[in-house]
Amino acid sequence: MKSIFLALALMTTGVHAAEEADNSPCDAVENDIQTLECSAYNKTTAEQLLKENFQGLLERVKAQYADNKTQVVDITGKLQTAEQLWLKSRDADCAIAPLPAAVGSKAYAIDQNDCLANKSDERSEFLESIAQE
Repeated sequence: MKSIFLALALMTTGVHAAEEADNSPCDAVENDIQTLECSAYNKTTAEQLLKENFQGLLERVKAQYADNKTQVVDITGKLQTAEQLWLKSRDADCAIAPLPAAVGSKAYAIDQNDCLANKSDERSEFLESIAQE
């Protein structure tokens, strides 16, 4: 059952991404400035999806434990704490991942954006897999 929900979520995400692809700065990237814009776009898109998937998880928990408010509060608190800790870890990892590129350089920003996007995408998939019936 989880695999069905995951497949549907991925298809929906793919359709959503395909719709937005028409406006993507990642089309026909030819120089460093366009590469930077594309990496920033990918980071922003991945972070938005991460927020949506986290909210979706909170909604699933509320629905599944609707008859036990204490449990909802406990699980929601744990999820929020875990997400805050994960964000700190992600940000710390992605601050060093671009090295040896010089901090403040285009190469550093591109590598950092790519790291943030990749880690956010991985986390989004993980969050989608939790509390599936």
